[in-house]
Amino acid sequence: MNKAAGGFTLIELVVVITILGILAAFAFPRFASLEVEARAAAVQGLGGSIRSASALAHALSLAQGSPATVTMEGQAITMTNAYPNEATIDNTLVDITGFTYTDTAGGATFTKDGAATPANCGVTYVESAAAGAPPTITVDTSVC
Repeated sequence: MNKAAGGFTLIELVVVITILGILAAFAFPRFASLEVEARAAAVQGLGGSIRSASALAHALSLAQGSPATVTMEGQAITMTNAYPNEATIDNTLVDITGFTYTDTAGGATFTKDGAATPANCGVTYVESAAAGAPPTITVDTSVC
């Protein structure tokens, strides 16, 4: 009796491994670039949130007769020119997980954690010196 050998030949295994290697070579760069795009999307989303929070605080300030501080979600927000100042803009946001907040003389910055160059992957909030003028909110996703 002649028993037929079961399993795969060496050639078949080499062909399958080669095909998997080729597929991985094309798929890996696509998945690697998704990380950068995800960081950029998160920064864009935070920029929109800061714009909305600033506008809501401004509306609340106007409705209350432009006081020096307003309260949003239990947080005291100090106002400058009827907009949140740089020191308390982070209090207008509920969650900034994944971002690092710093308040410097040049404005408040929210940088994305894990970015290749954090200084070029974030949102900057600069209060206006002119009375009644809105703050400058800059979104930078050049090196996320």
